[in-house]
Amino acid sequence: MIGQTPALGLGADRAIETRGLTKRFGSQTAVNGIDLAVPRGSVFGFLGPNGSGKTTTIRMLLALTQASSGTISLLGHDMPARLHEVLPRVGALVEGPAFYPFLSGAANLRRLDTADRHAPSGTRRARVQLALERVGLSHAADKKVHAYSLGMKQRLGIANALLLPRDLLILDEPTNGLDPQGTREVRSLVRSLAAEGTTVFVSSHLLAEVEQMCTHAAVMSAGTLVAQGTLAALRQVGESRVRVRTPDAAGAVRVLTHLGLDPAPTTIDENDPVVVAPLNGAHWQPEAIVTALVAGGVRIRGFAIEEPTLEERFVALTGEGFDVVQ
Repeated sequence: MIGQTPALGLGADRAIETRGLTKRFGSQTAVNGIDLAVPRGSVFGFLGPNGSGKTTTIRMLLALTQASSGTISLLGHDMPARLHEVLPRVGALVEGPAFYPFLSGAANLRRLDTADRHAPSGTRRARVQLALERVGLSHAADKKVHAYSLGMKQRLGIANALLLPRDLLILDEPTNGLDPQGTREVRSLVRSLAAEGTTVFVSSHLLAEVEQMCTHAAVMSAGTLVAQGTLAALRQVGESRVRVRTPDAAGAVRVLTHLGLDPAPTTIDENDPVVVAPLNGAHWQPEAIVTALVAGGVRIRGFAIEEPTLEERFVALTGEGFDVVQ
């Protein structure tokens, strides 16, 4: 179902579930009654323009700020009542990592691991080394963090979230500041974690990254959850259309109108006009449309059935554009 997915019962096959989750700051409502449903084992994209309430929601999930109203379940347990049982099973990177600048990357991770009472000291060095390898920072393990780039700090923050085995990983803008190679590494890492059974919840405003990483997504707009579901289901909500490149635009309009479509000529280049017609649920086979165009004397330079894109769907939902490239 697209939109506010109905709850099945808190914790039933859900890594994250909220009901009516709301956060107010004085008279301002930052998050307005959202019902999130994140399936276990999914890579779940939490999408929305900057300022739409994504980070505030994540902070409530992790008990970093108190909800004004509503309920939260993480890994089948009520939050924040079961905080001490749940958080050792959750890794998180929120609002960018903070480290001691004059310690090395490895020393920072060892220090953070020491502060975790659930972390076994006997395996600390080995776990730090493995976490650095997983995020591609082995070569910089002994470099002081003040010399790290923003992207390297971001990856070090993800390494910190991976020091212990996690059932749920929550990442707020994990590719922020990364170059294309670093972005690909994070994408590969997220996929590998999901393959091992970890649920990954990824907040992002980068549509292209969500499309390549995620199995499910939710869309926030102005503090409200406006859609959620599988990526395939989100795509299906839009409208398919016929696109014809032809020097005979008027003839194409005539034929497509006869087929019951509602075409409109679009001039991208006066020497290469395009005619576009929404299918409006019509079940025309592409071959039949091409046959009708040719029979009507329409010369065809290009023909396509275009499926709705996630970008179009999200812009329609939020009224705002998304960054679609890194």
